[in-house]
Amino acid sequence: MTWVLALILLPLVGALVLSGLRRNDRLAVTVALVFSIVEFLLMIPMWVTYHPSGDRLQQTTSMDWIPSFGIHIAFGVDGIALIMIAVITFLVPIVIGALGTADKLPEGRSAGGYLALILVQQALTIAVFAATDVFLFYVLFEIMLIPMYFLIGGYGGANRQYAAVKFFLYSFLGGLIMLASAIGAYSIAADKLGHGTFDWATLVTVVRDAPTSTQIWLFLGFFLAFAIKAPLVPFHTWLPDAAGEAPIGVAVLIVGVLDKVGTFGLLRYNLPMFPEASKALAPLVLILAVIGVLYGSILAAGQQDMKRFVAYVSIAHFGFIALGIFAFAQQATVGSVTYMLNHSLATGMLIVVLGLVIARGGSTRISDYGGMYKVTPLLGGMVLIAGLSTLSLPGTNSFVSEFLVLLGSFETQPVYAILASVGMVLAAAYVLWLYQRLMTGPVRGNALIGAGGGPGTAVAPELGARKAIRDLGAKEFAVLVPLVVLIIGLGFYPKPVLDTVGPSVQATLSAVQGGH
Repeated sequence: MTWVLALILLPLVGALVLSGLRRNDRLAVTVALVFSIVEFLLMIPMWVTYHPSGDRLQQTTSMDWIPSFGIHIAFGVDGIALIMIAVITFLVPIVIGALGTADKLPEGRSAGGYLALILVQQALTIAVFAATDVFLFYVLFEIMLIPMYFLIGGYGGANRQYAAVKFFLYSFLGGLIMLASAIGAYSIAADKLGHGTFDWATLVTVVRDAPTSTQIWLFLGFFLAFAIKAPLVPFHTWLPDAAGEAPIGVAVLIVGVLDKVGTFGLLRYNLPMFPEASKALAPLVLILAVIGVLYGSILAAGQQDMKRFVAYVSIAHFGFIALGIFAFAQQATVGSVTYMLNHSLATGMLIVVLGLVIARGGSTRISDYGGMYKVTPLLGGMVLIAGLSTLSLPGTNSFVSEFLVLLGSFETQPVYAILASVGMVLAAAYVLWLYQRLMTGPVRGNALIGAGGGPGTAVAPELGARKAIRDLGAKEFAVLVPLVVLIIGLGFYPKPVLDTVGPSVQATLSAVQGGH
């Protein structure tokens, strides 16, 4: 058994165990945390044994599924898939550790069912990144919507049903259109080889020689599915609703991992399979990318809800990622791939720390807070670190990625790079404004102190209840420290990640540049 299969199967086993622990929440959390930590530990030898200069796909395994149609259950990883699998194995323990502090379930909902769905989501997402059969990828792309639908619809906020249905329908429709393009690629292979296949490596060598007009139609089918998932403007509208209504832990997975399937798909499928279409349609994608950067930044600055704020910040960041991918420059594409990782870490931490703020104040509205730093200095410091990583301050992980995207894009697409750089200025504005409104100034709103008690006593006026505002506890600090270590560590020493993704990026760009 390969490490990939072990990483897919272990969470499924954990989900089965948790399904029998619906009446013991504390035990369920402990069991889920153990499984998630073991999963992360299994990721370490997989990373160590991966050789960036070796075969494009490693840890490969394949077995017949529907032989008459050339369909296999086939998995393998390259450097791009590896870092995305690594980040989900890292974030799931964070999500589980945050349960009960930053993340609280609705009354009457069991932790066992919730955590079982989290582990199923983890397994399916890893399988999506590792799939090397296009039909298998499509099936997993659609199936992974099911646990997320129940996580949003069963454990989210007041409008959770609307958000869950919207999320599901958008992604499901995109997947169906992608299936039509996959069948088109299968037909091209059948005509040229005498037999159809959904093997990714074979389709790359066959479909890339199709006429440009054919490539464009097939490209658009895959692109629409991935643009919705990413999400790129104007296909983004599901994300603010989903992230806004989802529990904090689920929002971390949506914004930190699930939407990376979209940008991963562009790199794995669109560029190498349809090189001529990719070059022909690059100006359109670049326009959407720049619009996304500016649009997401402006709307983030105007948000009053913290969770929707993070959603629009992510839309802006995905514009940078798309810019780097379709600039067709080594530095820019490496920047985009590392941005996928670093955005997951920065945004994941931002969601968790804002969840801790919400748990203390009882409201998601930014205007209900003020002066929190005077009451919770440690939490204020963590919010600042997450915010500085989000705005790509030098010395944090995101700076390296954003710098590479803009530097590489300027060589091939200077106009788009200059326009996108405005997003850096806007990011500084909306992040610092958020911090100012939450943490600085007079203590007010849900963070009022001294109301009938000493420091640390607060009143939530709209709730009509007295509550204690306390700083970070040991458990909360333990959840956040690993994120801080990676954010600062990768900010000063990104070489392991850059070395891992570099050869895979070069292979992808060579496929585009080698088109007929």
